[in-house]
Parts: sequence; structure tokens; C-alpha cells
Amino acid sequence: MARKNNENNENKMSLEEAGRKGGETTARNHDKEFYQEIGQKGGEATAENHDKDFYQEIGKKGGEATAENHDKDFYQEIGKKGGEATSENHDKDFYQEIGEKGGNARAEQRDND
Repeated sequence: MARKNNENNENKMSLEEAGRKGGETTARNHDKEFYQEIGQKGGEATAENHDKDFYQEIGKKGGEATAENHDKDFYQEIGKKGGEATSENHDKDFYQEIGEKGGNARAEQRDND
């Protein structure tokens, strides 16, 4: 009897393998728009079910995990890319506005200190 159970288990697929095969099949059968649509639906459902604290907590965890896995060069590179993308998409007025907001926020901090 034990041998029969072992034979049955040997023929069974692990959950990991089943998931991988299912993912591969899904990827073959669907396009980018499919993934965008289910991603949007998932994001909307998550937003309906969670509050600001949830997003702060997962953001903190993600930031900590990223910090553990990357060095100063990584942050310099993504900062540079972000700065370049921002400069391509915004004009002088944008920078004046965010500069003014930052200056006002700092002035308020000084007043409170």
C-alpha cells in the first residue's frame, strides 16, 4: 500500500511546477492588453479594500527590501534617469511651482521649530 501511494505521488506535479506551467500557458494565450486590464482591476480592488496605512506599510517594506539589495550607485542611476525623464516632460513653470512649494514648506518648518 505504501508503495502505491509513493508511485501516485511520483506522478503528481508540485504546486510550483503547476503554477509555472499555468503561467506559461496564460502568457502564450494572452497579450499585453490582457495583463494591463487585469492589473488595473486588481489595483482598483486593492484600493477599495485598503486604506492609506496599508500603502504606507507596503511602501516602507518595499523601500527597506530595495535598500538591502542595492547600493549607492543604484540610487544615483535611478535618480539620474528620473531627473532626465522629468526634465523632458516638464517646463520652467513646473520647476518654479515645485520650488515655491518646497520653499513654503521649509519656511513653515522653521516657524514651527
